Amino acid sequence: MSSDKPVALITGGARGIGLGIAKSLAADGYSLALNGVRPEDRVADVLTAFRDAGTEVVYCQGDVGSAADRANIIQKVRDEFGRLDVLINNAGITSPGRKDLLEADEESFDRVVAVNLKGPYFLTQLAANFMIELQEANLEAEPCVVNVSSISAEFVSTNRGDYCLTKAATGMATKLWATRLAEFGIRVYEIQPGIIRSDMTSGVTEKYDRLFAEGLALEKRWGEPEDIGRAIAALVRGEIPYATGQVLYLDGGMRIPRL
Repeated sequence: MSSDKPVALITGGARGIGLGIAKSLAADGYSLALNGVRPEDRVADVLTAFRDAGTEVVYCQGDVGSAADRANIIQKVRDEFGRLDVLINNAGITSPGRKDLLEADEESFDRVVAVNLKGPYFLTQLAANFMIELQEANLEAEPCVVNVSSISAEFVSTNRGDYCLTKAATGMATKLWATRLAEFGIRVYEIQPGIIRSDMTSGVTEKYDRLFAEGLALEKRWGEPEDIGRAIAALVRGEIPYATGQVLYLDGGMRIPRL
């Protein structure tokens, strides 16, 4: 039996941007499948908070860079809820050691590609086939996929070349999946956040505090996980219609060239 409520799977969903997304979708009545690499007891407080608020939630531990873990994640969603309406490909890692291009190593490159690009690509494949299967069973749903990318898809960081490449490639993955899944009514979007306050940026707080004060973005503040969550919730609700395959930039105006 399928859940009466729509279900969202959010990778990296127990902290940072992913948690901001989870909160917004929970407020819209979604049941949640939150993925992360940490043991479940390390995210117990997050799960308890959702359950206390009346949200059905399960934790799907696993590394999206692993084929076996990806299969287990989707199987747990199937077993627990019997349906999947929304996939948020949010999990990602920065470049280990942030090495300069002239010093970067292949081991780190392969790891970043596995988590940031290969993982979401093949998790989308699994999720999309599940969504198509449910549609063929006449489950009423409006499924969609959202890829959380980064301004690093377009902004160069020579000490994070592998990271930048994976985020740039996510743009093509979004277009590919939007094209392939259109016949099934599965919408696909990409979000490119700017500088967001999260675990990934915690080590560069002082740097970006200064840059924001100096005018890095038109909106002189950090982006917050809740900013991303609210925008994605609007996409999922269909409030930005006729836009499959498109990119939504959430960067406080960083991309606007200024003299």
